[in-house]
Amino acid sequence: MVLCLSACSAVNVLPLPETDSNSMFGVDKNINMDTIDNYLGRDDVEYIDVRMLFDPADFAAIGGEADLTRTIKGFSVVPYPFIATLSQLPVSGAYSGPCLYALTWKEDGSIASATPNFIESNMVMNELFPKDKAIFLMCGGGGYSGLMKSLLIFLGWNENLLYNTGANWSYTGKNTLELTVYPEDAGGDKIYATWRADYAYIDFTRLHWITE
Repeated sequence: MVLCLSACSAVNVLPLPETDSNSMFGVDKNINMDTIDNYLGRDDVEYIDVRMLFDPADFAAIGGEADLTRTIKGFSVVPYPFIATLSQLPVSGAYSGPCLYALTWKEDGSIASATPNFIESNMVMNELFPKDKAIFLMCGGGGYSGLMKSLLIFLGWNENLLYNTGANWSYTGKNTLELTVYPEDAGGDKIYATWRADYAYIDFTRLHWITE
């Protein structure tokens, strides 16, 4: 089956989301880091990288990167840890600060409840994750993007529009957006070019906590 949000043609048809049975985190079988370059630049897709710019979790312990050193052109950065409570990670030091939703889980690991922490939580979600487009979710290893997909489905988003495209750490395509540079006038030191990222900054100090 295929998905078409506008006038269909062979070039603009998306396959329906289909989980790869071999993926630990539910990465899509058809649209993933091996094929993502074939699906970039589409008006009917929202591209979202759900990593933090600087993640306190010790992802280096599992061969990953905590800092967002690169993404893919066209992706906006919307960190999952700022959206909802993290489930237990296989590394230490995970973010535990403010987020839009407090989650609880069932014994099988699925979401049992998602309670807004702020009056504006639903408004923010609806603006960041449009319901009239397909949404491509990406992170470093596939875990955060899998969590985000599960949350969106739980909150009522159409699962046929949600794709976990997987782990950018393994991306070898032609559309990398580098977020680290080594300028000569900085003495060769690494600089994080965060200004290059399309970053959705959520200022929790300007939101209103739900107190009841």
